[in-house]
Amino acid sequence: MDLEITPQILLKAYACGIFPMAETAHSPELFWIDPERRGILPLDSFHIPKRLSRTVRSDLYTIRASRDFNSIISLCATTTSIRKETWINPEIRKLYTELFEMGYCHTIEVYNDAKELVGGLYGVSLGGAFFGESMFSRARDASKVALVHLYARLLYGNYKLLDAQFVTEHLEQFGATEVLKQDYNTLLDDALTVHGDFNALPQDTSGKRILEIIAELRPAAQA
Repeated sequence: MDLEITPQILLKAYACGIFPMAETAHSPELFWIDPERRGILPLDSFHIPKRLSRTVRSDLYTIRASRDFNSIISLCATTTSIRKETWINPEIRKLYTELFEMGYCHTIEVYNDAKELVGGLYGVSLGGAFFGESMFSRARDASKVALVHLYARLLYGNYKLLDAQFVTEHLEQFGATEVLKQDYNTLLDDALTVHGDFNALPQDTSGKRILEIIAELRPAAQA
């Protein structure tokens, strides 16, 4: 890109429905993505499989929010036998670290009994919209548990839109779907008119309470 991207420009881009990516972790440049069809996780039809509900309720993992951004983005950028490439290059890391320090980027962190970070995700918060960026898992269901906790946190914080960028097989089991760009922009404009509070939900909320919050606050499905 000829124009230097700053955190402020990045936030304006999100408000317009576009986001940056790099070709690979070693690419020096970023490019804007403005897909014709956008992946979202509708808050009124977010699906939690029964087995996963039991895992969340059991508090198998300890969940924290926005405590260790550096470790989360590092692990999201780590290649594995399943994820052989990553688009998180040094410029992406720099920009989103700055957004985290400004309070616009957040994480959900999943720890095991040994206090090891075994799963999590990060994304950008703007108004009542949360833009999911990346997630990882090093233990069974760890990233799925992170996503359920994110969902409850967004409901509790009065968010209106959970953007997934692209629909993947992993996200389809939660009800991810594609919407046309013009429909996405309408959803985004509506979400930006409200204030979402990512930190409203206490850090030590139990899995049982997470599921109660979802049952209590899930929006009614549109007719």
